[in-house]
Amino acid sequence: MARVHLLATGGTIASRRTDGGLSATTPAAELLAAAGPLPDLEVTVSDLTTVPSFALTGADVRALVRDVRRHLAGGVDGVVVTHGTDTMEESAFLADLVHDDPRPVVLTGAQRPFDAPAPDGPANLTDALRVAADPAARDLGVLLAFDGLVFAARGVRKVETLRSAAFGAPGRGPLLRVTGGAVVPLGRPPRPPALPLDLDAELPRVDVVACAQGSDDALLRAAVAAGAAGVVLEAFGAGNVPPPVAAAAAELVAGGVPVLVCSRVPSGPVAPLYAGGGASLARDGALFGGDLSPWQGRLLLAAALALDPEDPGRVLAGRL
Repeated sequence: MARVHLLATGGTIASRRTDGGLSATTPAAELLAAAGPLPDLEVTVSDLTTVPSFALTGADVRALVRDVRRHLAGGVDGVVVTHGTDTMEESAFLADLVHDDPRPVVLTGAQRPFDAPAPDGPANLTDALRVAADPAARDLGVLLAFDGLVFAARGVRKVETLRSAAFGAPGRGPLLRVTGGAVVPLGRPPRPPALPLDLDAELPRVDVVACAQGSDDALLRAAVAAGAAGVVLEAFGAGNVPPPVAAAAAELVAGGVPVLVCSRVPSGPVAPLYAGGGASLARDGALFGGDLSPWQGRLLLAAALALDPEDPGRVLAGRL
């Protein structure tokens, strides 16, 4: 019989209605009971915290990754984490960057609260538990299971604010499908080696600066003045920015502050194509983030700075 550990952190899946709005108060044992019988699985449970994911800090997520490692060390076949959907893609990505175990870690949650007339959390949790115990999920790293589909941590995004099909991986697609209780393989992309991050240490600050038509350099410079060790540009299209932003980015790179270019477009990679835009950024030393979202790019750049403050591009090589 497969053994899986369920680690609860809160989120909508654990939330109930109150006069002040939804509040995450449902413990892991109650979440598991609502998921229904799983006669072929032995599931243990614990509660790390009970909060909405928009309130999680970097320290909280590092503590989550440490706790996942602790339960894997106890000999289970996989770990499932219930988590709020707002920042699930970020927690999954950070966990995946350091995951060096073939056993799966599966994040899941819900769009409707625990006490809704038709909650989606129980089915998502059942699927996640089955995935965590299934051999097809081994060596895929950290996964996100939602609405019958299972995505790799890298590239997954929340694509719907309220609808049950909350997540997608634009340009990539899911790795597994859960149907009729069976886990069906769909893809197996290559995985780079895990990064040796110190989970007890705070990651360097990296800020995301969004670009809009006519943006100037004020926010970019303010981010660095506030202590950012690196900056991610949420650029247009394939990686273009307004001229004042490009000029300021060149100055930052020359001064030793790395700039990573990602796109505000949900699907497709960035590429240094346009004079005055992406091509100029690349010429001046900016790094290009492939098809990573700006928020996952932020975590990757922060991890690279933690491991090699002088040359984060060395760490990023082969990961973009």
